[in-house]
Amino acid sequence: MTLLTQSPPGAGRRRGLLVYLVLAYAGMWAAMAPLLAAGYRRADAREEVGGLEQLCIGAAMFAPALAALFVVRFVERGRGDDADGSGGGGVRDALALHWPRPRARAVRACLLPLGVLGGLTAAVLAVGTLAGSYPFAGFGALDAGAVGAWAVRGVIGMALSLPLFFGEELGWQGFLFPRLVRLGGGAEAGTAALVRAYLLTGTAFALWHLPPLLMGGQYPGRPWYVAVPAFTVSCVLILPVFTWLRLRSGSVVPAVLAHTFASSMSVSMVKEFADPDAGLDPLTMGLGGWPGWIVLGAFVAFLTFSGRLRPSRYGRG
Repeated sequence: MTLLTQSPPGAGRRRGLLVYLVLAYAGMWAAMAPLLAAGYRRADAREEVGGLEQLCIGAAMFAPALAALFVVRFVERGRGDDADGSGGGGVRDALALHWPRPRARAVRACLLPLGVLGGLTAAVLAVGTLAGSYPFAGFGALDAGAVGAWAVRGVIGMALSLPLFFGEELGWQGFLFPRLVRLGGGAEAGTAALVRAYLLTGTAFALWHLPPLLMGGQYPGRPWYVAVPAFTVSCVLILPVFTWLRLRSGSVVPAVLAHTFASSMSVSMVKEFADPDAGLDPLTMGLGGWPGWIVLGAFVAFLTFSGRLRPSRYGRG
């Protein structure tokens, strides 16, 4: 199974993309409707999310996967628009929902996202500390036992939340990005077509989060006209990292693990190593803030100039 087939773009493929986006966005707004109606607003980055909020967020995260499954089964089927270009590929192939092979390669592919996102987050905190925007508690304040317990809780939390992030990445990395590249000419697409696919996927991913952004979800205390552009920049910068992990493994699983780490352990690291009495502003710390933009921008530049973001480097999904 190849990632990007050189079958000619047509109305059917564009219709599939449109149907996917409509369903994914509608699912997000429908899931967030109870919170929007109740006037929910997150005011502080340390604020815990309640039961209703968790339920709505969980429901929303399944929307991209359900939209992708619907399009693969009922829109692309028989049109030659699925993953292998034959019109008969299975859903798992169409969305890269399989483990890398052989087993040793699968283990490496699944450990790499944790190391990469952990390293990027540590670099972001270091940049924020040096710039004075992150209130690092200091190495003297760290307790090995407490940090170990935090790490164990974080790993368990990641394992429990994995299905939710499969719900997102089956849509964005499994469905949307490969098809946007295919519209630009497939695996051998030119630079402009690839840049367009990355920018469109990152922007679509960011704007899909508009309901929680309006409620202060990612940037508590910030108005929407600050939160939306900031989150768009963050998504456009981090999406190539997820895509690189997906391309080099031929599977959506490493991208799922990377997204899970970025949305859970990375956020938790910001809180764990900060002065407990200091206020936290995601716009000035963490992967979603300007220190994150610097670190992610540098890493994406490395991936770009080394050719690692070109599907033709890998030649498969």
